[in-house]
Formats: sequence, C-alpha cells, structure tokens
Amino acid sequence: MQRRTFIKAFALSASVISMGLAFSAQAADTIKVGIMHSLSGTMAISETPLKDVALMTIADINAKGGVLGKQLEPVVVDPASNWPLFAEKARQLLSQDKAAVVFGCWTSVSRKSVLPVFEELNGLLFYPVQYEGEEMSPNVFYTGAAPNQQAIPAVEYLMSEDGGAAKRYFLLGTDYVYPRTTNKILRAFLHSKGVQDKDIQEVYTPFGYSDYQTIVSNIKKFSAGGKTAVISTINGDSNVPFYKELANQGLKATDVPVVAFSVGEEELRGIDTKPLVGNLAAWNYFESVDNPTNKQFVAEWKAYAKAHKLPNADTVVTNDPMEATYVGIHMWAQAVEKAGTTDVDKVRAAMAGQTFKAPSGFTLTMDATNHHLHKPVMIGEIEGNGQFNVVWQTEGPVRAQPWSPFIAGNDKKSAEPVKTASN
Repeated sequence: MQRRTFIKAFALSASVISMGLAFSAQAADTIKVGIMHSLSGTMAISETPLKDVALMTIADINAKGGVLGKQLEPVVVDPASNWPLFAEKARQLLSQDKAAVVFGCWTSVSRKSVLPVFEELNGLLFYPVQYEGEEMSPNVFYTGAAPNQQAIPAVEYLMSEDGGAAKRYFLLGTDYVYPRTTNKILRAFLHSKGVQDKDIQEVYTPFGYSDYQTIVSNIKKFSAGGKTAVISTINGDSNVPFYKELANQGLKATDVPVVAFSVGEEELRGIDTKPLVGNLAAWNYFESVDNPTNKQFVAEWKAYAKAHKLPNADTVVTNDPMEATYVGIHMWAQAVEKAGTTDVDKVRAAMAGQTFKAPSGFTLTMDATNHHLHKPVMIGEIEGNGQFNVVWQTEGPVRAQPWSPFIAGNDKKSAEPVKTASN
C-alpha cells in the first residue's frame, strides 16, 4: 500500500514538474515589453494614447510573426503621474517582469526618476517626448526632440517676418526641469539675438494648475510693450484651462501668438479650437502631414481605436509622441532581429544607425554616438478642427544636439560639432 501511494505521489510530482517546465517554456516563447505611462493623474491626458499606440504597434508586429520568431508580450504599468512611483514601476518591470525593453515616460522628472534604475540594472528605455537635452545615457534612446529640433527653430520662426517678428517673449511653463532648463536655453539664445531681459518674462505654475485668469491678463499687459509671443512649456491637463482662458479674454493669435512645445492634437481634442486658430505648436510630426506612410498610420490607429472600443474612438487623433513611440518600437524590433538576441548590450550596438520610414514622411536615423533620432522640425498653426496646418519645416532631418551650445561648458561635452536647424 505504501509503495503504491509512493508511486502515485511520484507520478503526480512528475506531472507537476512537467507542467512547470511547459509553463516555463511557454513563458520563454514570449518577449516581455514594458509600457510605463501615467494612465491616471494630471499627465493621463497626454500619456494614455502612448500606451494605446504602443499596444497597437506590438499587436501589429505580433501579427507579422513577432520578433525572433517570438510574440511580444506587453506588460503595462501605471505610475499615476507620481514621479517616485515611476522608479518603483521601472524596477518592477526590469527585476520582476524581466522586460527586455521599456517604452515610457513623458515628463523629464519621470525620466530622471527612472534613469538611475535603468543604469543600475542595465535596462533599456525608449523615451518618446521632446525634452530639454543636457543628458545622454547608454541605457536610453531618445526618440523625441532635443531643443535644437524644436524649441530653437520655433523661436527663430517667431523672430522671422513670417512668424510675426516678435520682440518680447513671455515664457510660461509648468514648474519642473523641462520648462526651466528649456527656458534657460531660450533666454541665452534670445540674448544672443539682442533681446534684453526686460523683454523676457518667465512664469511657472504647478502640475494640474487651472486658474489662468491672472496670468493671461498679465500676458496682455506685457504685450503692450511691443510685439509679443508666448512660448508655452505647460504640460498635461493644465493646457485645457490655459487655452480656454485665452479664448475667454479674447487674446487671439493675431495679437499675441502662442507657440507650444507640449500641445498636440490630443491635448486640443475636446476644446473649441476656433478661438485659438493661428496659434502654433512646434513638433516633428503632425497628423495632417500628407504622405502614404502617414495615411496608413492614421488609418491603422483609427481602426484600432474602434476595434478596441477606446474612449471617444470616433474622434481619436495621432500626435508627435505617438509617432515617436511607433518609430521607437519598430526600431527596437529591427535591432533585436539584427542582434539575434534581446541582450541589452547587443541590442544597443545594433541600434546604431537604424533607420525607419516614419509617418512624418522622412526616413529617420538613430544617431550612433548620442542615442537621439535625426528628425525633421515642423511648425503648425492650429485650425478650427483641432488639426494643424504646417506653415514651416526643415528640408530634412536635423541631427540632435543633446548638449545645447547656449549653456556654458557644453562645448566640452559635445563629441563633435553639429549644425543648428537654421543652417
């Protein structure tokens, strides 16, 4: 009787082990991909679409056979617009979930929160949003714009006759590292063009700020001193009350144009944009660009939104950070195929010089020395339907300058001289 019981127990144990091995083998047949975006809190308005377009891109790659013959398995986390929580979620994705790569973050404070984790654990982060530069890491690929690929060309445009020949500049931003560093760069740039401090005003508001009545009133007063433009580095859902207050006080683009660096089609969705017509945004992509690659991208996104019943699926839009997410995932997949492995060091090496035909209409290249994309620069005017009419763009992609020449000492950090967008 004891021998029979032992045999049964051994058989059961062998069966459990076999099931465990099968499960492990099955788990090993997928490649885990981390998606780390705020799906709640003040940044959810901007970051949720990046999560969704990442899932769409992964599903598309899987439908075409996956990567290295394996399906990609998305692991989605919500750091909830809580900057320290980003670091916790990053550690979870790398240590517990064993993600081969992570696509995520929007604000620079969230990126700087996770950076030590990725460097400590040798993880790989693809960051899809424009930022202030002043950073290069072997563990990050920056698929958004550096200042010379967005902020500097935008101000050059405002100074031109086509842009209104502004003489005074009201720098309005959310109070954290990206707006403050970007405005430090812009103030130095404006000084180099002969603009004095009396013609520059800087104002910062907290995340989630909503009462812009006094600030817009002050913009009107400041503009009485000469032709004025507002440079907005407001992030997240605060953009909605800001633009509504511009409309409430009748401040039109013909009087004081606003150029925004963190407002795209998604942030304008749900706002009556008719009073905002003519205001500007500087990006590297707009949904309105007319080319076959973009038409396919937009059509795929709209079909995905309807099929997955995303909120307000009938009115979804694409935008620049969504395109950067899409490009980044495809480039990473290409690099993994080239490397023949998801090993971070080998994928990093394979990313050098990767190219991808982007919805912007340009073939983008990943710089081998600074981990930034070469990107075109576009300036668009807000239209009444919430889209942008591109009024200016570079002839081709511009190489990023992570270390701005307008910050003292950066000439020593730059490995080689690079041209500005205006050259």
